[in-house]
Amino acid sequence: MGQKINPLGFRLGTTQSHHSVWFAQPKNYSDGLQEDKKIRDYIKNYVQKNMRVSSGVEGIVRIEIQKRIDVIQVIIYMGFPKFLIEDRPRRIKELQMNVQKELNCVNRKLKLNIAVTRIENPYGHPNILAEFIAGQLKNRVSCRKAMKKAIELTEQTDTKGIRVQIAGRTDGKEQARVIWIREGRVPLQTIGAKIDYSSYTVRTIYGALGIKIWIFRHKE
Repeated sequence: MGQKINPLGFRLGTTQSHHSVWFAQPKNYSDGLQEDKKIRDYIKNYVQKNMRVSSGVEGIVRIEIQKRIDVIQVIIYMGFPKFLIEDRPRRIKELQMNVQKELNCVNRKLKLNIAVTRIENPYGHPNILAEFIAGQLKNRVSCRKAMKKAIELTEQTDTKGIRVQIAGRTDGKEQARVIWIREGRVPLQTIGAKIDYSSYTVRTIYGALGIKIWIFRHKE
């Protein structure tokens, strides 16, 4: 029997840290989780709807949320921050007001910070690679060709290994299957190994396909 766990949750406290930092009483904990999900979903939808990136990649690496009594601080890390940097004050103000409406925050302040420091190698992050592969699949590029292209994009980064997996009716096959490609080393069972992981679902004319990417950076 396979014992499977999310690679990021498996390494919390060693090579990974929490993307949400806040405290809540047990009875209010579920409300806090739903609030975090609403914030992340709205920001991703906003960027996807209004982005001006020609490649079609949103470029959001991660969204960190820090909560205090009357303040919610949101930090967005992006590989392609040009969209939010352009006309920055207006876009941040618009995001802040819309998220407040989404959360129904009337007597609660919301502080939104955008991390404008551009990531040097955006294609070295699994979230961006997964979005790139999803765009290729929507354009009816073959799965193996899209996977190999994604691996080529990581050659200029500091990664020591990458594994890309796609599951579903790949290339319009009648029966669902799982195909994967690995380049280099990806030690998933080593807790001290710095592993970045992302899972992404893309809907094509043949149905939903699941994309999973593991990237091995270094050991602690």
